[in-house]
Amino acid sequence: MNQGKIFESEKFSYKLQDIVRVVHEAVAFCQGDTIALLALLRQLEQLHREIRDGAFQKNLPNNRQALYSLLKDIESEGGWPYIERMRLQEFLANLPPEIAPEEEWGSGGV
Repeated sequence: MNQGKIFESEKFSYKLQDIVRVVHEAVAFCQGDTIALLALLRQLEQLHREIRDGAFQKNLPNNRQALYSLLKDIESEGGWPYIERMRLQEFLANLPPEIAPEEEWGSGGV
């Protein structure tokens, strides 16, 4: 019986690896196209939200043991999954000097 769970776990691991490979291929395809990369990030965020608010919520534990197991896994495997957005300051710090905000927008009034 445990053998079946191991097999299913391995199948799922392969599916996750396939997803990672496809996302990396999409990133490589979008190189040099900031708008396409932004669209990819938005799509990944949307998928995260759909999974979290849909299937994940529907599959939350219904007893203490299962809840304890889930919380233990969250704690031991790195916490709650979160898609962090880049802060505006970090975004601006990564701009090339030739389009620095002060030069682009001017220091005077508009």
